Amino acid sequence: MSASPRTSTVAAWWPRDFVMVHGPDAATYLQGQLSQDVAALAVGASTWSLLLQPQGKVDALVRVLRSGDAAFVLDVDAGWGEAVVARLGRFKLRTKADIEPVAWRCLAVRGPDAHALARPSGGDVAVVADWPGLPGVDLVGPAPQVPAGVTEVDQAVLEAARVETGWPAMGAELTPDTIPAEAGVVGISVSFTKGCYTGQELVARIDSRGGNVPRHVRGLRSPVPLVVGAELHDAAGAVVGVVTSSAVSDTLGPVGLGSVHRSVTPPATLADDVQVLELPLVAG
Repeated sequence: MSASPRTSTVAAWWPRDFVMVHGPDAATYLQGQLSQDVAALAVGASTWSLLLQPQGKVDALVRVLRSGDAAFVLDVDAGWGEAVVARLGRFKLRTKADIEPVAWRCLAVRGPDAHALARPSGGDVAVVADWPGLPGVDLVGPAPQVPAGVTEVDQAVLEAARVETGWPAMGAELTPDTIPAEAGVVGISVSFTKGCYTGQELVARIDSRGGNVPRHVRGLRSPVPLVVGAELHDAAGAVVGVVTSSAVSDTLGPVGLGSVHRSVTPPATLADDVQVLELPLVAG
């Protein structure tokens, strides 16, 4: 059995794409495009932020690392880097900033001693990456190394931990149709005190209404493995959601994440004995 991040500190490669934005206008430009107050970041600090469509729906959930006074590195789930470059480039008019992919990798360290054991080496950077109920640090850079005292595990272990904690993934819980509040990411990725940014109006309007949205990302537990894309039905047969992620937990068995209609209040049991639960599925 693979080591579990619930009982020991483990590391797994987390597929991420990295994009560098640098130049005299980099901070000002990103401040107007991202939902977080990136201009206030100190060099070496990082934050999660949303890159939104003008209508306020999600283009990408990115992490922003300020690597210099006029340089930032953004990372996003693998396969979405080109979309981030294209989206940022679309509004870059008369701006002195370059946007380009960078060949970095991400080693995700998760577990009870992650903060103490995840030390960078060489040119790597350690950034705090706690998931709900699970301590974490990501080592990012050209060639991160597994730290001493940490066990390397398969990506499936990391994916199970992601699902247990409810951390959303691009293309799964986060799509171009997603309203940020539906995925539960507003608290970690939005500043309500900074100036204007693209897509701000929808985020602010929903927040002023108490975050009331049609759907929510919920935890799922099932007697059998869940199928991504499968519809979720209530006892009367009505469609109330869809499975967005699926994994097998070492403590809970088959689990998943789903986009579930607000009419379903967890805990609830749907057809086929699928349970809809609050996140995280496993308490820290």
